[in-house]
Amino acid sequence: MNEAFDRVRGVRELPLFPLPVVLFPGMPLPLHIFEPRYRQLLSDIQASGTPLFGLSYFDASEAEEGRDAPPVGHTGCVAELVDAQPAGDDRSNILTVGLIRYRVESYVERGDPYMVARVTYFEDDSEDENELQKAARDVSAMFMRIARAMRAINDERASLPELPETDPEKLSFLVSSAMEIDTELKLELLEMRSTSERLGRVHDLLSQAVKGYEDRARAHKIAKHNGHGGKPPDIE
Repeated sequence: MNEAFDRVRGVRELPLFPLPVVLFPGMPLPLHIFEPRYRQLLSDIQASGTPLFGLSYFDASEAEEGRDAPPVGHTGCVAELVDAQPAGDDRSNILTVGLIRYRVESYVERGDPYMVARVTYFEDDSEDENELQKAARDVSAMFMRIARAMRAINDERASLPELPETDPEKLSFLVSSAMEIDTELKLELLEMRSTSERLGRVHDLLSQAVKGYEDRARAHKIAKHNGHGGKPPDIE
């Protein structure tokens, strides 16, 4: 992903948009922009020719008393503006895509109505490619088992998702983003600098869930044929 580093080259101070959302590199994120300070952020990055801002996880309802910003040292993901459509009253619907992760070194006061941080960017460390490919195949197979079960449960006929199995890092981010897991786990996965470690963690999580999904799919199939499917199993 050296291309991502090229896209942020020279961008040392990054406007931040704190939201209770965890964004991963390569993943799309639509947003509705309505607060005046973030309308200004959008206008500024469009005018600058560098349509980038930082998406930092922050939930004001869960924050410590007196804290109104994510702490220095936290990890976030650069969001690249792909499209912006006016929605009336100076509001906008925008589409962004995660680009590269960053660590906030400090906050910068420069008179903007939104937060600005000085950041450093990082990607995963280099690892043995053969081991990564094997881990990616294992994760892909487990993910597809759950996808097939969910399709059966929901009576869907759509095609199964195509996974970037030949790009282990991208696969690890896609699966991390798609899983319904606690925010704390998503943040841990975002912060990891080892693709193999991230793939191993998501494989463990998928393994814990797959039997429950497949049991539900079988019960649903029996019920559709006037059988007695029984109570679907609980999934931890």
